[in-house]
Amino acid sequence: MIAYYFKLSLLSLRRNLLLTGLMIAAIGLGIGAAMTTITVNYLMSANPIPHKSEQLFYVQLDSWDPNQPYTEPNEPPDQVTWTEATNLTAAKQAKRQSAIATSNVVIEPERAEQKPFIASVRLAYSDFFPMFDVPFLYGSGWQNSADQDLRRVVVLSKKMNDELFGGEDSVGRNLVMAGTTFQVVGVLDSWELKPKFFDVTTGAFNEMEDVYIPFLLKQAMELPSSGNNNCWKPFEEGGFSAYLGSECINYQMWVQLDSDAEKADYLSFLHSYVEEQKRLGRFPREQNNRLSDVMEWMENQEVVADDARMMMYMALMFLVVCLLNTVALLLAKFIGRTPEIALRRAVGASKRTLFLQHIIESAMLGVAGGILGLAIAWLGLQGVSGLYGEDTRGLAELDLTMAALAVVLAIVSTVLAGIYPTWRTCSVAPAGQLKTQ
Repeated sequence: MIAYYFKLSLLSLRRNLLLTGLMIAAIGLGIGAAMTTITVNYLMSANPIPHKSEQLFYVQLDSWDPNQPYTEPNEPPDQVTWTEATNLTAAKQAKRQSAIATSNVVIEPERAEQKPFIASVRLAYSDFFPMFDVPFLYGSGWQNSADQDLRRVVVLSKKMNDELFGGEDSVGRNLVMAGTTFQVVGVLDSWELKPKFFDVTTGAFNEMEDVYIPFLLKQAMELPSSGNNNCWKPFEEGGFSAYLGSECINYQMWVQLDSDAEKADYLSFLHSYVEEQKRLGRFPREQNNRLSDVMEWMENQEVVADDARMMMYMALMFLVVCLLNTVALLLAKFIGRTPEIALRRAVGASKRTLFLQHIIESAMLGVAGGILGLAIAWLGLQGVSGLYGEDTRGLAELDLTMAALAVVLAIVSTVLAGIYPTWRTCSVAPAGQLKTQ
């Protein structure tokens, strides 16, 4: 019987192609607009490292101005000072820990035809690579001893290795950066995090860095700071060293803690550390230490912007408007068939049978509208990508989950939209209707 109902529904849809086309277009436009914004929000808020996001924690310490919080109502700074970055990493109180930061250097390619250029740098400790499961194409990260020994070692991104060495295995080769010779120890495989959760303070959707070098080389080579750099009080004269010893925040601190007990122990360590710093005349505010896992930190930093959410809500409202139009069109279509329905009721067809047939017809409209909506959503995402460029790489793509959601949403929405017109039509008294014919 179900196959027969599908056949009847198909004949009904073909009977008035203009009306059918209008309903499919209304559903497709609503689904397309909704799925464009839902997809962007879904990918922006997706868990970037699901298998260990609950073991990675972002560290916050309140070293800010005693007269006012960093942000209201009483939020600690979103980064740490050089002093905390180096002290906390050196303490090794977690399974893995790494302070990180960004900088820029001039690279001098070995090939004469290539001109020197500026590259973005990620300063990190050796734990950075295993902690964030960084994939390698060649080689690996540097050894722990390289951090303290200030070895000039470098890990290249795949893109940078392609540019400098034509994609070859460059491990062991030399590279001149900032006038200093570095040895390549590793080359990353393709690695594009969206969002780049480990550094959302300087841009959750920024491109990944070109090169990675030991964190302490910032001090040894006096590398410039990039990203967000905030200070609440002036620092004494003394050049670069005075800046590093100041209360300026420009560094992110991550630790890996595999259990609740490890988290509690590390938080206790942070409390003790701050108390020690207070005795040295620092940390004038009350203790306000935080450990936030990956998803908590992304929520804290509002990785999904308010305007993106607002666009999604507006698109869903547009979908509702489209469905209301579909309800009106279905009602007009089904009411026009009341003589046929009355005749079928008179010869023995039940309300349940007729109701099921018309719901199947609504579902078929939903399938067609969902397919059209997918095409419109794809065009919408291409428009988003064209408007915002590289910042939306990885955020303007329909995956299988979103495609399936679009079709299911279209079917469910259309079936719900068809319930009232179907009920209204099937409720017509057949006797009265036949008398008027």
